[in-house]
Amino acid sequence: MGFAGNTPRLDALIEGLESAKGLEDLQSAIEELRDQLGIDHIVYHWVSSNGDQYGCGTYSQEWVQRYLDKGYLRIDPVIQGCYQNFHPVDWKRLDWSSKAARAFLKDAIAFGVGNQGFSIPIRGPNGQFALFTVSHNCNDLEWEKFTEENRRDLILVAHTFNQKALEFEPGRAPDPAQPLSPREIEAMTLLAIGYSRAQAADTLSISEHTLRVYVESARFKLGAMNTTHAVARALSRGIIVV
Repeated sequence: MGFAGNTPRLDALIEGLESAKGLEDLQSAIEELRDQLGIDHIVYHWVSSNGDQYGCGTYSQEWVQRYLDKGYLRIDPVIQGCYQNFHPVDWKRLDWSSKAARAFLKDAIAFGVGNQGFSIPIRGPNGQFALFTVSHNCNDLEWEKFTEENRRDLILVAHTFNQKALEFEPGRAPDPAQPLSPREIEAMTLLAIGYSRAQAADTLSISEHTLRVYVESARFKLGAMNTTHAVARALSRGIIVV
C-alpha cells in the first residue's frame, strides 16, 4: 500500500485532477487513486450546513443509501470529530464510546467500508466543510505504516480535489478574497520573519493555541495548503511585508 517512493505517479494523478472538467473526471481519478494505493475505499464529500452531500467515492451505492436513510450524518463520529479538528484524523482516535456510534461502525464494516480510516478535514470559502477519507480493512500496524508514508501526499490530493469541486459546484459564484484581520497579519508576519510559534505567541502576548487559531484562519482565507504556503501567498500578495 502507498505512494511512498513513487512521486511521478502522484504528480501524474495531480496533473490529471487539475485538468478535470467535471465530477465524473473526479470519480475516475478517485478510483484510479484507490487502485494505485491498494486500499479498499476513498471518498471525497462536501457536507453542507443542511446536510446535503456532494462529491464522489468508491463506497457501494447500498452503503451510501443506507447512510442517508438512517440519518447517520448526525451521529457519524468521523464527521463530528473532523468538525472539531483542522488536522487529519485517524478513526481510532475518535470517540466511538456511545452505543449509537458503535452500532454505526459495525454497520459500516458490514457494508465493506473497512475497520481502519483516515480523514482529512477541509475548510474552504464561506464556511465550506469537506472531507477526504481513505479506508481499508487491515491491522493497526499496517494502517499506521500506510498513513505515515502517505499522509503528506493525501493532504495534497485532498485539497486538489476540493479546489476542483469548488469549480464544479452548480451555481457557485466566485468568492471575493477575505481580508486578513490585524491579528492574523501580525501572526503571519512574525512567522514570515522566522519566529517560532512559541516566540510569536509570546510577542503577541497570547497562547500558542490562540496563535494557531489565527494562523489556521489566515491559511483558509488564503486558500493555502499549509502555514509555509500561507506565508508565501501573503508575501506574494503584499498582505504582509517583511
